[in-house]
Amino acid sequence: MKRIAVIDCTLSKLETGANSLLLREKTAAASILDSCGADMIELPVLKKTREGEIILKTVSSSVERSSVLFTAKSVNDITDAGQIIRQTPNARVQVVLPVSTVQMEYIFHIKDEKMLVMIADTVSKAAELGAGVIFSAMDATRADRAFLIKACCTAVEKGAEGIVLSDTSGTALPDGIKDIVSDVKKAVGVPVYADVSDRIHLAAACALSAVEAGADGVRCSSYGDDVLNTVEFADLIADKGLSLGVTTGLDVTKTHRDITDFIRTVKSDPKDEKSDGTGSDILLDYTSSITDVAQAVSKLGYNLSDEDVGKVHFALSNITDKKGTVGARELEALVASYAMQVRSTYHLVGYNASCSNMTSSMAHIVLLRADEKLDGVAAGDGPIDAAFRAIEQIIGYHYELDDFQIRAVTEGREALGEALVRLRSEGKLYSGVGISTDIVGSSIRAYLNALNKIVAGENKG
Repeated sequence: MKRIAVIDCTLSKLETGANSLLLREKTAAASILDSCGADMIELPVLKKTREGEIILKTVSSSVERSSVLFTAKSVNDITDAGQIIRQTPNARVQVVLPVSTVQMEYIFHIKDEKMLVMIADTVSKAAELGAGVIFSAMDATRADRAFLIKACCTAVEKGAEGIVLSDTSGTALPDGIKDIVSDVKKAVGVPVYADVSDRIHLAAACALSAVEAGADGVRCSSYGDDVLNTVEFADLIADKGLSLGVTTGLDVTKTHRDITDFIRTVKSDPKDEKSDGTGSDILLDYTSSITDVAQAVSKLGYNLSDEDVGKVHFALSNITDKKGTVGARELEALVASYAMQVRSTYHLVGYNASCSNMTSSMAHIVLLRADEKLDGVAAGDGPIDAAFRAIEQIIGYHYELDDFQIRAVTEGREALGEALVRLRSEGKLYSGVGISTDIVGSSIRAYLNALNKIVAGENKG
């Protein structure tokens, strides 16, 4: 029986959803995927070196048998993460570059020969790390077949130990997948993996065709509508594997139970765990000690000083005298309001945000730093996203938005809106709150509140 390897991209797919995962959720997901039998666990693209180091090391330490795939799209990605990858025994590098004419010109504005050079340089740089390299041919099903084979052979010559053929457009049919896998298999002497799409609901059929053509593995996910589903693939091989002479390392029972339960927990209603305490194990009252508060804050992902824990506990005592109990959402607000308070570096002077269903939303932000006025203008997916991007343009840096919550704190047409923002910098969480009758304004103030804490922490260091 031939064993079909599974590249599981659930973490990547979850990260592109409506709410990104917290570090503890990424770790839990990786551990579950590992126990269910995934051979490789694909991480989302890691944007910041320090944060990437924490994520890669923490996630890698949570798995026992799986390899962890670090995705790189350029030589710079590999250079920035080289030391991290060398220090992570079970890490591998997945080089993702386009091979179709439309994608090469759209993404990089280059043609065939220059792309071959880019593939060679990036794979060579990755191979120098000694971690094992897989070349993922993006949009392989729309590529010129001769060029695709040349690109794959180039990657193998430079050190790639596997090839992923991706149906990026999502329009390939089973026969087309069979042909492309067969042709590439004949040309390269390394494992070939099929990354099929379910955009036209043919992922299962395409996966079977790829396996019949000799594919050594598939890329799948337990979350997302445009990819082969891990649970469905496990069922498919359990049903058809014997007749095809193939098997996988997937534990069908655990895959159904554990992965499905995890996805339901983190994605079915994102507010359950992060927004209110009724569905979580965080529930504090007037009897809660400073130790209880410290443990609860730690569960939320914060690393507070003893002084800040004391401030939060004091504020909690005042609230529970009137309210009775405090859950996760209220505790987040207390941390944002009373912990890590600093003198502001950036002050909001004014803002203008527009929203339309005809064009992208735009935001113009004016901040004051010392005596200097700073302007930023950006487009975004809604006025709040545009405002955050305008702030990033001003400060020249992007911080990971770990959490964002909005709620009304009073009733009526002139209700006050409260926004809570959590930013992650070098693995540490900084929260900010803002209150205004304008929800865009409260969101901007919350972002600046968290940003000023980051700046204060960096200056102190």
